[in-house]
Amino acid sequence: MKSLFLSLVVVSVLFMNSFSEVQGKKWKGEGTTKNLESIVIGRCYTYIRIVNPAVGEKNCSEIWEAFKNAFINKDPCSILPKDYELVINLSLHTIPPNKSLFWENNQLLVKSFADRGRRYMSLGDTLFGFFGDFLNWCGQANSAGLDYESCPTMDECENNAVDSFWRMASITYAQHSSGVIHVLLNGSAAGGAYPAPGFFADYEIPNLQKDKISKIVIWVVDDIEGPDIESCGTHTVKILENRLKTLGYDVTCTDNYKSVMFLLCLDYPDDPKCTLSSSVFSVDGSPLPDGPLTDMGTVWSVVVSLLRVCIC
Repeated sequence: MKSLFLSLVVVSVLFMNSFSEVQGKKWKGEGTTKNLESIVIGRCYTYIRIVNPAVGEKNCSEIWEAFKNAFINKDPCSILPKDYELVINLSLHTIPPNKSLFWENNQLLVKSFADRGRRYMSLGDTLFGFFGDFLNWCGQANSAGLDYESCPTMDECENNAVDSFWRMASITYAQHSSGVIHVLLNGSAAGGAYPAPGFFADYEIPNLQKDKISKIVIWVVDDIEGPDIESCGTHTVKILENRLKTLGYDVTCTDNYKSVMFLLCLDYPDDPKCTLSSSVFSVDGSPLPDGPLTDMGTVWSVVVSLLRVCIC
């Protein structure tokens, strides 16, 4: 009887350990960002009150509820882009013509260059992009709670909560873009300036509305200290140009677009790529000095002057 009792105990322990491992399955990705609700609602109000009041009133609490309900109580690997339709519709607003800025492999540069919608309105400068930027989240099957320990990555499952959200956001952003479309690519990216598969290739290009677009302008910009791997008319950039032209778009491409390079040179004033020639003039018409700009005060004055006339 004693041995039978011990056997039952061992079996029970093994069963409970196995059950706990299933219930507490650890994914490879980071867990939900702490204070997610406060961040999403706070960013929503920041956007409609400070960043872009022109979008008008939005119910930020309702947006949070729609966002949360898209993935709560669900298998974290069974979240589809359509699950976010309501939250996208609640936060949708006009994207000004000629302001759309698509990108690959240079998110931080795009954020700086777009300047919260002042120069351009990238996906991250829309309301739905703004409140989700740099956050992570997922729920758990049959649970109203968030998983703060870990969330699945794209490698573990395609239909995870974060990637499905950005697919839906990318589709919507592309559908509402118009006029001159701008695309900023990283010519130093090891995986190619125009990765395919990729969000731009798979979700944004197919959802552009051709009748609303007058031209597509591509900028291929190398990292200041990075290699020059790709340029206009070569490798994956050529593939992109050919694809867009085949679709009937008017396409232009420029390497190391000056306005973006000036912005990059703020952090690398001594780099040879940041040398200005005397053929470049300031706003008042006086020539700027040759050679690297080593004094940061001079760098700032020069960049501000040049950005006023070069950023279009």
